[in-house]
Amino acid sequence: MPKLTIDNIPVDVPAGTTVLEAAKRVGIWIPHFCYHPALGSVGACRVCAVKCLDGPVKGLQMSCMLPAQEGMVVSTTDAEAQEMRRHVIEWLMLNHPHDCPVCDEGGECLLQDYTIAGGHGIRRYGGKKRTHVNQYLGLHIEHEMNRCIQCYRCARFYQEFAGGSDFGVMGSASRVYFGRFGSGPLESPFAGNLVDICPTGVFTDKTSRFRARYWDYDMAPSVCPHCSLGCAITPAARYRELLKTMGRRNGAVNGWFICDRGRFSNAPVNDPIRPRSPRVDGVDVGWDEAMDALVIRLGELLDLYGEGSVAVVGSPRLALEGSVLLPILAACADAGFLSYFADEGEGDRTAAAVSLLTKENAASQADVRGADAVVMMACDLLTEGPMLALAVRQAWRKGGRLFMVGGDGGVALAKTVGVEITALDTIAAVPLDQFRQPVVICSAATAELATIEAAVAAGIKVVYTLPGPNAFAAALLSREHGAGSLAEGVATGRVKGIIALEADIPAELLAGVPFVVAADWLPTAVVRQAQIVLPTTSWVEMDGTFVNNEGRAQRFRQVMQPGLPIKGMDPAGHPPRVHRVMPPGGDILPAWRVIAELIERLGGEKIEEPLSGRWEKLRDLDPEGEGMLIHD
Repeated sequence: MPKLTIDNIPVDVPAGTTVLEAAKRVGIWIPHFCYHPALGSVGACRVCAVKCLDGPVKGLQMSCMLPAQEGMVVSTTDAEAQEMRRHVIEWLMLNHPHDCPVCDEGGECLLQDYTIAGGHGIRRYGGKKRTHVNQYLGLHIEHEMNRCIQCYRCARFYQEFAGGSDFGVMGSASRVYFGRFGSGPLESPFAGNLVDICPTGVFTDKTSRFRARYWDYDMAPSVCPHCSLGCAITPAARYRELLKTMGRRNGAVNGWFICDRGRFSNAPVNDPIRPRSPRVDGVDVGWDEAMDALVIRLGELLDLYGEGSVAVVGSPRLALEGSVLLPILAACADAGFLSYFADEGEGDRTAAAVSLLTKENAASQADVRGADAVVMMACDLLTEGPMLALAVRQAWRKGGRLFMVGGDGGVALAKTVGVEITALDTIAAVPLDQFRQPVVICSAATAELATIEAAVAAGIKVVYTLPGPNAFAAALLSREHGAGSLAEGVATGRVKGIIALEADIPAELLAGVPFVVAADWLPTAVVRQAQIVLPTTSWVEMDGTFVNNEGRAQRFRQVMQPGLPIKGMDPAGHPPRVHRVMPPGGDILPAWRVIAELIERLGGEKIEEPLSGRWEKLRDLDPEGEGMLIHD
């Protein structure tokens, strides 16, 4: 391990570490644009200059391109290095439009930060600026090419990291242009990362354009709920409206990036037709009235049809705090059926997959990125877990072999992320003994049970894609409490009442059931058919826990207060002129609190903390950490 000195601070770093990275280890921040931990260094921006005072290298050097070597003495504060950085910043600003007041990057712009830090306050250049024509890049990304400083991050991510082919760099010298051959939507399912990776305001989130500054946002560490991978995100909200979602680093899960589905799926949270108040028979009522009606009608149903005629139904998207309380609710309601999966096949396949996973054989996205062979079985990664497709590309970039067993042979995946895939008929045909770190990816949502078992039988690390953000925990609890599927219960003819907790139930299973209660934050078919509706908070309006497909529990924090967004309150764009303590729709509760209150009204004990017993260790889980594996 080379030992060097940076600004009089001794540093020991692994061989191959750059001076820029070594400085970060001791809290010294060297300005940089082109360098990114996921993309490496190219020395394009020239703003990370340092002065090597002694050792094997001397003079001005670019710290992102300079490997740390034994005996180096480096200064980041040397006058010559500081002057170099000031000049580079000034050169970069020659053609910049200086439109910070109207730029959505304002407040989170590296160019803005480094320009001010470098001491620039007055523009000396009085010549004509170079200008570009912007392109239409789709509904989600705004393009403002005049702000570009030619750091090449965007093209390196899009083409090299994500495998996209419809965006890149064109031109030369001062005419360099980053865009498409012609205007049109970006085709990569990871294009939204251009917003996060651009250090200036060339690419900004069009869905939140001109809505707020960085310091205006309500933000908190969260977990993406749009598939089972559990990618780390940072939602940003203002005035009870989810404005945008940014990627958050988790080295064991998504790394630095997220997919466009996770980034741009904010509409359901902001939907004005979301359930915002309790309803009984289609009429808005107070919480006490709704709860009283539920208890009374539940008693009448049990008197009419007997014990066991009610089904309590959860789902893979119900947070862990609510899922662990369902068995208690089922007991208090004299329910004959407890279900975490509406579909019988889905529940069986998920339970089988989860039962086969252990700490030793469960692979993370990081394991996929580092694999020397990836076998994909009966899965559509772009639909079931897009970030797995990006992880597969990283394995391929490092020389790993890719195999597809069944399906279309990986044609769509290969085209989308630019990889080469070998199509085979069976997993037995894959020469697994030739590789040191192979990984198998299989879909538990669609694969046959035999295929799910064959993935583990290969004796290597496995990734299962599951049907929801908390499907792993739902399967564990289902097995622990002997839960079945709702379809199975309905088929017996005994189910006369359903209490659905954030459950997506097919219409055919609801037909003929006289009493339906729905607690949800989405306007689902169950909510539309239910006699009693209890609105719940979305994941950004509560603290909670999801357990991802790997069995990794991750905490997420409340981002914003619940309530109708200001934009949705009145067609004229102004909230009601009524003095009130709470905003309209702001008295909704997390699903677990709805369940806990119902348990108490049905004669059970008061529940203040849902995570107890085996789950108690998750209470203090760091929401900004990598999470915790919960395998038995």
